[in-house]
Amino acid sequence: MNALIEFGKLLIPASIVLYAVYLIVRSFILREIELKKLEVRTRSIETILPARLQAYERMSLFLERISPHNLLIRLNGPGFSARDFQKILLDEVRNEYNHNASQQVYMSEEVWNQIKNAKEDLIIMINEASGQIRNESTSIDLAKKIFEMVMDKKVDLIGHALTELKKEIQQVF
Repeated sequence: MNALIEFGKLLIPASIVLYAVYLIVRSFILREIELKKLEVRTRSIETILPARLQAYERMSLFLERISPHNLLIRLNGPGFSARDFQKILLDEVRNEYNHNASQQVYMSEEVWNQIKNAKEDLIIMINEASGQIRNESTSIDLAKKIFEMVMDKKVDLIGHALTELKKEIQQVF
C-alpha cells in the first residue's frame, strides 16, 4: 500500500508536468501554424494584387476603347460602306471583349455583368443604327446615326460600368 502511495506521489506531479508541457507545445504549434497561414496569405496577396490591379486596368481600357466616341473615331475610314463599317465595329468590340474575358476572375460578378451588359448594349445599338439607315449609306452615315442614338440614350451603360469598376478598385485599395 505504501508503494502505491509513493507511486501516486510520483505519478500525479509527473502527469501534471506532462500535461503542462503538452499545452505549451500545443499552443506553440498552433501559433506557428497561424504564422505560416498569415505568411502564405501575405504571399498570395503580393502575387494576386498586381494581377488584380492589371485586370482592372485592362477592363477600364476595354471600356474606354469600346465607347462609341473612341470606337467610331478610331475605326472609321474613308470608302467604307455602312455594312462594312458595321462589321468592322462589331468585330472590334467582340475581339476586344474576347481578348479581355479572362479578367473576370479578378473582379466581382456584379461589375463583370455590368461590363458585359455595356458591351451587349453597344452591339445592339450598332445593329439598330445599321438597320435604320439605307443600304447605300456610307460609314459616316452609320457613325452619325450611332452618335445620335448615344445622345438620345438616358443611361450610358459603358460610363456606368466604368464608374462601378472604379468604385470596386477603391474598395480593394
